[in-house]
Amino acid sequence: MSSTPSPRRSLLASGLAAGLLLSGCGLIKDDAASGAASGPLTLGLVNGGTTRFDTCLQEAVENDARYNLAHLVTAHSQHDADSELAAVQDMIDRKVDAIILQPVSAAALQDDLAKARKADVPVFLISVAPDDTSGILGAVVADLTGVGALDARWIGQDAAKATVQVGVIGGSSGSASDQLEDGFRKALPANASVVDDKSGRYDPAVAAKVARQMIEAHPGLQYAFVANEDMALAARTAFDEHGGGQVKIVSVDGTDEALAALKDGRLSATVSNSAADTGTLAVENTLSLLRKDKPVDKITKARIRLITRPNADTAPVYCPSDDS
Repeated sequence: MSSTPSPRRSLLASGLAAGLLLSGCGLIKDDAASGAASGPLTLGLVNGGTTRFDTCLQEAVENDARYNLAHLVTAHSQHDADSELAAVQDMIDRKVDAIILQPVSAAALQDDLAKARKADVPVFLISVAPDDTSGILGAVVADLTGVGALDARWIGQDAAKATVQVGVIGGSSGSASDQLEDGFRKALPANASVVDDKSGRYDPAVAAKVARQMIEAHPGLQYAFVANEDMALAARTAFDEHGGGQVKIVSVDGTDEALAALKDGRLSATVSNSAADTGTLAVENTLSLLRKDKPVDKITKARIRLITRPNADTAPVYCPSDDS
């Protein structure tokens, strides 16, 4: 992307301003008699892995913790339930005041919450939340079914009433990826049929292989829904190299690389799901809920928005380093 300043805006500036201007915000806890925590705060982040979303999310969490002078320790589950549970135990052993967790799956989350509850350590969730929220401190959730639906509706509008073939390259099996794909499938119009559905495992090399297999099996494929933009760009190359130049790709995230691809036509649409916004909200809401110093919704929805070539320059900042 060009180094020319972008009109895109994020929550990072407001997070920094809040950390610097509000006396006591992130610096000192309230008196114990008020029912809030007291003393310096330590947060533990259990991240999912090393995808673009994961790394940008951690960067945002680290930045906002630093702005608020909170201590932060981090771990990665690598999208493995056993590793995630071990990381939760490690955070408990480190005596963190709260765990910020991006869960692998709904099943794994139940074990995580049970372990944290037994140790009396509150858990703040990222991306998803259980139906019963009584056992969590709070959450920043992405409307993942809504994200998938926005991409599906774009395909419906673009295809008009023509009968079209659609391929799906999903992420890895788990609550977030499943919700994303479920929202996409349910919002597709009747004239658009999913003819192939394979997992790209959030790995561009796997996504490229899957895309090649998909276009060879379905040479008339017209659209592909790909669960993140790193995979989508790899799939674009594979489609183009194997006779699938006609395939229009829709995806998720809103990275700078994807915005450039929207402008040059390699991608047709994406849905912004800003890791910067999510990470900033996670830290600020966790601190406020622990400290009880200002009203904060227990469950906050991250903003989502369909991005195409005409509005690419106004997309939210995806990664903190994108705004530097």
